[in-house]
Amino acid sequence: MRSNPLATAIAAGLLVAALTTAQTAHAAEPAVTAEELAALKAQINALQDRVESLQAQSDAQSDINVADAQRLDAADAQAKKVDKISKLVNDTQISGKMFFDVTNIDQTSRGAKTAASGTGIDVKRFYLGVTHKFTDTWSANVTTDFQYVPSLDSAANVYIKKAYLQGKFSDAFVFRAGAADLPWIPFVEGMYGYRYVENTLTDRLKYGTSSDWGLHAGGDLADKRFNYAVSVVNGAGYKNPNRSKGMDVEARVGFAPVEGLVVAAGLYSGTLGKETGTVNALHTARRNDLMVAYAKGAYRVGGEYFTATNWGNVLTARTDKAEGYSLWGSAGIGTKGIALFARYDQADLSKDIDPSLQETYYNFGVEFPITKGIKLATVYKNTHRRNAGSINLQTNEIGVWGEVGF
Repeated sequence: MRSNPLATAIAAGLLVAALTTAQTAHAAEPAVTAEELAALKAQINALQDRVESLQAQSDAQSDINVADAQRLDAADAQAKKVDKISKLVNDTQISGKMFFDVTNIDQTSRGAKTAASGTGIDVKRFYLGVTHKFTDTWSANVTTDFQYVPSLDSAANVYIKKAYLQGKFSDAFVFRAGAADLPWIPFVEGMYGYRYVENTLTDRLKYGTSSDWGLHAGGDLADKRFNYAVSVVNGAGYKNPNRSKGMDVEARVGFAPVEGLVVAAGLYSGTLGKETGTVNALHTARRNDLMVAYAKGAYRVGGEYFTATNWGNVLTARTDKAEGYSLWGSAGIGTKGIALFARYDQADLSKDIDPSLQETYYNFGVEFPITKGIKLATVYKNTHRRNAGSINLQTNEIGVWGEVGF
């Protein structure tokens, strides 16, 4: 039989009490008989066994309580892990957008066919983005930009187009630090609506970029009647996050007098990241922008105008100017999302150095939504760049353009 200290102590106490009683009784009564003493010992042994049984039951219940507590702790830890994963999934969004085309290009330079002519498929852009929301105020975004760039090794390049921390303190003030949308080009793209077919005017002619590294702020005021955005950036664009001697500034203000109609003006000033600690800029590049556009329901119509000074002459002794405009429109047909669209651009690219250098661009086409997130458009494009001298480059392109977004 297993010895239990508590049971032994109780039994010993009872034995001492019994002997004491027996001794006390011996003074007045006859001695306890052997049979009585044996019966008393049997009672003590039975009591000891009972105490040990109760102790064993208590130990078993303690083990059960410990096991139950461990199971509860494990279940609580698992629930917390599930909640953490669920929060991570619910607060994180993954998005993507691809621009592609299957077209035939017929390009001539001074009447002679160039190597750019031919038929093929291009994936012009593939953006993959991840946005995580920490709180209702703070979030972060990373967006990669896959771009095919013809080169000696025909390589595809991947850039970080956006990588920023955002603090949305109200609709009137949203702050971003890192690589983020600049105030002008993405704003015009939203009103134009056909970025997958062609870049907007200043982006297409390389008088601006859509994203850059720096500090950005913007917001909507007066029930979205007014909007603004301002960025202080390195100036070389998101593909080249170099450190420049000073920082460039781009800003925009907009006014929406009625639903769908937007009037906006913008400006840019800086050295485009070309002035460094060892290279001094000779001129400051500047650009002024104006847009009037209407977009509501199945209809879009608008126009963009820009002037630029010294955009390609920051480090040169000579100065130059450029200006251009773009007009666009689209209209839905029927109830299945089919739309007709067209656009016309005209630009004077060198008003001081080569006043005869001009470019004309136009496109027209039909858009066909395929399903949610996928749309196609059959388009014809024409681009003609020429001057009074040796430049006469004409490009005709026809085919199918597409956008896939999720």
